[in-house]
Amino acid sequence: MRYMLFALCILVAGCDTVRSTTDRVFGGKKTPSEPEDAVVEEVVAEEAVEPEPVAATAAGWVGAKTTIAGLGDPTTPGRWLETPLVDVEFTGRVVVPKTGSQAYITLVPAPGPESGGSRLSLDAMRALLLPFDELVELEVYSN
Repeated sequence: MRYMLFALCILVAGCDTVRSTTDRVFGGKKTPSEPEDAVVEEVVAEEAVEPEPVAATAAGWVGAKTTIAGLGDPTTPGRWLETPLVDVEFTGRVVVPKTGSQAYITLVPAPGPESGGSRLSLDAMRALLLPFDELVELEVYSN
């Protein structure tokens, strides 16, 4: 029984090798796994597009800024922090000084003074291992 199982594994593993060899020898039909030339050209054209330049205010500060945050709108998906610390939306790092946990999240501008509070998404609170019903102190890094 053991030898039959071993032989079956070898046969199954060799099937793909036999098919690709016979395709090359007897006509070279393209298999669905081989890309068409037009598809390859489209991918190359998409990669040639240059990314948009990042706003100068995105890396507006060095070090950490502190904010107090609570739970934001739980129906909005994603990992984000609405905060008056930023003027444009970009990805930043958030650290909880009390526990040391950290996560990279999208920093979304919010109206109000810089000393105003912030709102964290449900997913960001889970990533930072924070309780949903408390206000927490956060350190926000722009880079």
